[in-house]
Amino acid sequence: METFRIAIAGFGGVGRATANLLLGRRARYRQLYGADVRLVAVCGSRAGLLDAGGLEADRLGALEPGQSGPAFIEASGADILIEAGPSDFRTGGPGLAYIRSALSAGRDTIVISKGALVHSGKQLLVLANDTGAMLKLSGAAAAALPTIDLVEHSLKGCEVLGVEGILNATTNYLLDAMMTKGIDFETALSEAQQGGFAEADPRNDTEGWDTACKLLILANFGLGADLTMDNLRVEGIQSVTRARLEAWRAEGVVPKLVGSLVRTNDTFEASVGIITYPLADPLANVRGKDKAIRIVTDAMGETVAIGSGREPLATAAAALKDLEHILAARSSARAPTKGQSS
Repeated sequence: METFRIAIAGFGGVGRATANLLLGRRARYRQLYGADVRLVAVCGSRAGLLDAGGLEADRLGALEPGQSGPAFIEASGADILIEAGPSDFRTGGPGLAYIRSALSAGRDTIVISKGALVHSGKQLLVLANDTGAMLKLSGAAAAALPTIDLVEHSLKGCEVLGVEGILNATTNYLLDAMMTKGIDFETALSEAQQGGFAEADPRNDTEGWDTACKLLILANFGLGADLTMDNLRVEGIQSVTRARLEAWRAEGVVPKLVGSLVRTNDTFEASVGIITYPLADPLANVRGKDKAIRIVTDAMGETVAIGSGREPLATAAAALKDLEHILAARSSARAPTKGQSS
């Protein structure tokens, strides 16, 4: 049985959920992949914990100050990094340093935060190819909602002609509340913040930037595009007025904040903004904090997926889906081929 040592960089709500879920699935990994999976290191921005023999859940509440940074992960001897820190697409930090260090060392890397992938995605792909490390990012691309998985596996071989994605749960919740309750943006946001459904500073969500990041990751990593944030027109929902809401109700349509990709010849045009849908459209019926994606291809037509996972568990599960893909690939690589003895 092969041992796989896992490190988690970024130990907020998602990082902790990932750690706990991973520890609870170790028997599964042994049974399916012949893999002894050990969590050997975790760290936040200023503190961490390391044990080459493996950490258990009861030890994760007391991190040691000063144990953090890419050098700390390197010293852990981890085979696989799960990066779950804060996200800043304008600088790539703080995750970018961790991801670069891991890929440079040939360490398979699972990325949950979006910033580094948007900021330096092309360079990270080149680095992974050069060292042979696997770079996985389901958790960064709408988490429990399958996006890249659809184009890489379910729709493989088809040409993607267009994409429409409701990729941000907060904005979908707010628009849904504004339409169904007849309240304005400020009231809906205040209710969402009081209920813990929106951040204290929600601008990354409400101004469309989170949707834009996920759209760029899908385009660049899933569809081979070469887009940057400068290529996108980004509109949020913060300027939606009562008059617009009343007009949409009168027309019998439902507004959604949508990330869109349209193929023109060999390039994609990308945008984020409000699209209204008639009630008969599946995307009009994506309620609350659910997310959805519609992908149109040349040969398989239209595919729609809707996701409603509970956070932070859903994002943790998406990252560990990537872990299983890595374990399966590494197990297959070490398995004897036909005609060879074991």
